[in-house]
Amino acid sequence: MTAKKYSAAKMKKFRRIIEAKMVEITGDVNSIKTRMNHTGKGNAGLAQDSVYSTDMAGAGSDSYEREKSFQLLDRESNYFKHLESALERIENGEFGVCSLCGILIPEERMIEVPNATKCVPCKDKDNLNL
Repeated sequence: MTAKKYSAAKMKKFRRIIEAKMVEITGDVNSIKTRMNHTGKGNAGLAQDSVYSTDMAGAGSDSYEREKSFQLLDRESNYFKHLESALERIENGEFGVCSLCGILIPEERMIEVPNATKCVPCKDKDNLNL
């Protein structure tokens, strides 16, 4: 079954949306990195003697905040990679086509989740199989 494809004009629209999200993510990643480098004592959270320079609760809070920042950085980096893949799908004409059933994914979904590779029914079925 050959899926219907989005028009060139819609593909340009999706490209602009994705590129705007990538710019936003780049800014977020830079903010996270800056915050990680300038929080409190800089890299003291990684230094063994940081525990001795503050109270244990403070050291625990610093460690928690640093771990949270690493998780956010990882999440944003992964999302950026998914958006890069979406741009590749635009280039090769696969963007907006469900990878499981081959139908055209609704435009509303592609605007909200531009890295989507499955229509909602297939995504729901896929989640049930996990």
